[in-house]
Amino acid sequence: MIRELPVPESLAGMRLDAAVARLTGLSRTKVVEMAAQGLIEVEGEVVAKSARLEAGQWLRVELGDQDTRPAPVVDLAVVYEDDDLVVVDKPVGVAAHKGPGWDGPTVIGSLEASGHKVAASGPPERHGVVQRLDVGTSGLMMVAKSEVAYSVLKQMFRHRQVEKDYHGVVQGLPHDLIGTIDAPIGRVPGAFKFAVVAGGKPAVTHYELIEAFAGASLLRVGLETGRTHQIRVHLSAIGHPLLGDPFYGGQSALAARLGLERQWLHAVGLRFSHPVTGLPVRLEAQYPKDLEATLALLRES
Repeated sequence: MIRELPVPESLAGMRLDAAVARLTGLSRTKVVEMAAQGLIEVEGEVVAKSARLEAGQWLRVELGDQDTRPAPVVDLAVVYEDDDLVVVDKPVGVAAHKGPGWDGPTVIGSLEASGHKVAASGPPERHGVVQRLDVGTSGLMMVAKSEVAYSVLKQMFRHRQVEKDYHGVVQGLPHDLIGTIDAPIGRVPGAFKFAVVAGGKPAVTHYELIEAFAGASLLRVGLETGRTHQIRVHLSAIGHPLLGDPFYGGQSALAARLGLERQWLHAVGLRFSHPVTGLPVRLEAQYPKDLEATLALLRES
């Protein structure tokens, strides 16, 4: 089997071996072997396993007889589940669902492969999805299991009745240690990229400083709206892009020095009333090891 696709923007700047492992669900060791055998091409050429990818580059991977059916994602943890919904702690490199330009591991594919029921509502590739996280963002993500939960949760998200908390490390120290970014967001013409633009959709992001380091800051971030790439776009717009996010202005050299291979952004909390029982639900997710390691290095500097 041969898989061909453009490099998703969420994997821009990543090493070839790490990116292909995330796209295919194969181990990094296996991908290194494939690269050495010339089975992976970028823009029609065989490149080294350490080559850094750019968004939109055409990737060709010869998988041979590898089984590419959806499989459980080993490090995708279920943190809450009942008859109506399931909340997972999504690892980086996993999409919410299949879509254009992404044929790698997904939350929905993993849940279904593990025997979890998801609601049949929504487009076929997005059954049960009421909330999404970027491929490059880790943390809490909710999926509906019952049809009534799907309907109610969609309305709750639409009416901002679900509180979502994120932690992110940005470059530099914002002038205002507590602030609100109220700026419309729209798509950049001709690219799957977004920016603050006149005539864009309303978007509001709140942030406050948790901890300051030399050249970086850990922020708590809350959203009033849910625009695509909202946190990344808004923080970049005020001159403080997320660490490890070159697509929106992050310095690749700084991220590399800290050993960070993705944007430092984690969905740490969800607070909502259960869509069926009405009882309060409060969930939290700890930082994954790669983000913790980056914090440790920042604290030492």
